Amino acid sequence: MSYLYNTDIVVAIGFVIFIALLVYLKVPGMLAKMLDDRAAKIEADIAEARTLREEAQQVLASYERKQKEVEDLTASIVAKAREDAEANAVQAKADLEVAIERRIQAAKDQIASAESAAVKAVKDQAVAVAVAAASDVIRAKMDAGKSGALIDKSIETVSAKLH
Repeated sequence: MSYLYNTDIVVAIGFVIFIALLVYLKVPGMLAKMLDDRAAKIEADIAEARTLREEAQQVLASYERKQKEVEDLTASIVAKAREDAEANAVQAKADLEVAIERRIQAAKDQIASAESAAVKAVKDQAVAVAVAAASDVIRAKMDAGKSGALIDKSIETVSAKLH
């Protein structure tokens, strides 16, 4: 038993017993099973990651299509708004021209009315002056008898024209 005093042999025997115990308890199989399970889990995670990546790419493509559709819709709305604004501007310009034309015509009508009123006032004034002058001439040349007969004749003429 002198070989038990040699530490190298004792360590070697302990190592062999340890390895034998590990094999007896089926530790290498458990380690292999644990590694296989871990490898299977990693493969499942990788497969899930691929699936998620594909789904994410599909969602991204869908959002990009929707964004393009929204941009196209926005562009069409802006174009329609511009067309409407231009049409409204043209209509407003036409309406303004019509309103200006109406105001010009109303001003012309007022000027014509004022001219007509001025002409009438001048005519009325001329008639009044002529009547006054005729009245003065008639007074100067007529006596009282002729004057009464002339007044009666004038009343009859006015009465006939009024009725």
